[in-house]
Amino acid sequence: MKISIITATYNSEASIGSALQSIAEQNYKNVEVLLIDGKSKDNTIEVSKKAFSGELKIISEKDRGIYDALNKGIYHATGDIIGFVHSDDLLASADVLPELAKAFEETGADGVYGDLQYVSKENTSQVIRYWKSEDFTASLLTRGWMPAHPSLFLKKEVYEKHGCFDLNYSIAADYDFMLRILQDPDLKFSYLPKVITKMRVGGASNRSIKNIVQKSAEDYRALSKNKIPNPARVLAMKNLSKISQFVKK
Repeated sequence: MKISIITATYNSEASIGSALQSIAEQNYKNVEVLLIDGKSKDNTIEVSKKAFSGELKIISEKDRGIYDALNKGIYHATGDIIGFVHSDDLLASADVLPELAKAFEETGADGVYGDLQYVSKENTSQVIRYWKSEDFTASLLTRGWMPAHPSLFLKKEVYEKHGCFDLNYSIAADYDFMLRILQDPDLKFSYLPKVITKMRVGGASNRSIKNIVQKSAEDYRALSKNKIPNPARVLAMKNLSKISQFVKK
């Protein structure tokens, strides 16, 4: 089972090396990495080539933002399974990919997801927030629940069926996409109770008050578009659920 990992970058020389190193250290070798770069002006490409000696496909050209880059990666991916490791993220341990592959094989799932840790930008061992998931049921969507997108790996067929990220969203295209696929009764999702990804704090959706407001507006639009009942209540529950992530370990 071949795994494709997509990494979108733009002027990411400070962090891309550790992101790619976390992939290189996996105890699973049937992996391709697609580096989709927005025409960086720093040494992102050079650092990437040094950090990852395996199958590395590089596309460096101007794009319309991160979701456009991820869509390009999905289009060019040749793996059976597709996942994302963003330039500020890390795979949490060397056995993440083998355990994910095993979960796909044993459960027959179309998608496998796990837990996510938000960590300090300077010290990735310092956990600031812990997003612990649970076994999926469709009713959870009406309570604002969603698996952490960076921890979600999907069969390529899921993208072939449902398409990619909607570029009409600048921050919440991943939420819109997951609402689409998680409501599909023909798809099966499996929870792997393990930390899959470590994400350095400071992502686009929570970088400023303006971005938080925009994220909530886009989340509401995604809920309405995907016909989730009572979208305002669901959005409130979604945002409130984040509070417990700062205390649960």
